[in-house]
Amino acid sequence: MKRARRFKRVATKRPILSNPPRDDDDDSPLSQPDSSPIPQTPPGNMTILPYTFFQIDALDLAPRLLGKFLRRDDVVLQITEVEAYRPNDSACHGRFGITPRTAPVFGPGGHAYVYLCYGLHSMLNVVADKEGVGAAVLIRACSPISGLETIQQRRGQKTSKPVLLTGPGKIGQALGLSTEWSNHSLYTPGGLEILDGPKPENILIGPRVGINYALPEHVNALWRFAIAGTPWISAPKNTLRPPSS
Repeated sequence: MKRARRFKRVATKRPILSNPPRDDDDDSPLSQPDSSPIPQTPPGNMTILPYTFFQIDALDLAPRLLGKFLRRDDVVLQITEVEAYRPNDSACHGRFGITPRTAPVFGPGGHAYVYLCYGLHSMLNVVADKEGVGAAVLIRACSPISGLETIQQRRGQKTSKPVLLTGPGKIGQALGLSTEWSNHSLYTPGGLEILDGPKPENILIGPRVGINYALPEHVNALWRFAIAGTPWISAPKNTLRPPSS
C-alpha cells in the first residue's frame, strides 16, 4: 500500500486552557423534502479494515480515512472530512492525561472514542497509533451510501442534501451513537465498522474548526482533510485548499 503523504508536525508545551470542539453547522430541520445527488454505492464485497491500518500517527491516518466507509446495521456512510488530533496537541483531549472520559483515546488504534460536545452532540473519533499514545481522528462529515431513511429518521430531517451529514455531531446522530460506543472496536465484525473504500483523487487541507482555545501553532496547523469536489463538507469551506506541492 502506498504510504500516505506526511504533513508537517508541530511540537509544543502542554496547555492549560481547554474547551471542546463544536458542531458549528446549522442543525435546524427543513420543512420540506429536498434532494442532492447521492454518491455511488460501495462494492458489494466491502472489507473491514484490519487492526494494523490504524496503528499509525493520527496525522497519517486522517487523510487515509477519506473515502472509507462507516457501517452500522443498514446505515453506510462514506467519510468525506476528518481532523487529526495528536499527542502534545493543545486541541487534543489527550492533553488532560488519562481520565474516565479520555481513557479510550489512549487505547490501541482502531477503537472508537465518542464524547458529548456541550452535552448535546455525540462526536465520533477513530483512535490512532499505539496504545498509550493518546491520539485520534475526528469524523467531521460523511456522505450517505445506504440506509437514507434511517439516517433521516435519526436526524429528524427529511432531506438528502449535504446539511444532513456535514458536521461531526450529525454523524454521531445519523449512526445512532452515544458515549457507550466509546472504546468499541472498529475492526471487529458487528456493531460499528470501518470498511475499505476508494482513495480520493484529490484532497483539501486546512486548519481545524472550533479550537480557538488552543495554542496559535495548533489553531493554524493544517490538520483538517476533506475530499476535493464533494458537497459533503462542513462549514467553513473557505479555509480549505489543495495541499502545496
